[in-house]
Amino acid sequence: MENMKIAKQIIDYHKTAFDNTFDTFSVVQEQMEKMVNNFLQQASLIPEETKEAIINWVNFYKNGQVEFKKTADKNYEKVTQYFNKQEIETISNKKAKKAK
Repeated sequence: MENMKIAKQIIDYHKTAFDNTFDTFSVVQEQMEKMVNNFLQQASLIPEETKEAIINWVNFYKNGQVEFKKTADKNYEKVTQYFNKQEIETISNKKAKKAK
């Protein structure tokens, strides 16, 4: 039982660290996006097709970032559910042993 609590605490810590790191990277990405957009607006020598390709690249990266976060959150939820299920089963088994 104690091992389950420790494992659950480790997973919670890892999730918090992941969220904080991801949020930091998101802020950096947003700033880079603003810089790229400002650069593209001021760069008169860059053809429109190239500007559109760069904008599409930035949007593709942003969408990948969102999908990655969704997948990570979904998988953390699965791990949490697993540990919750194991904890409930352990408690049920202890109660059954006491009842005997």
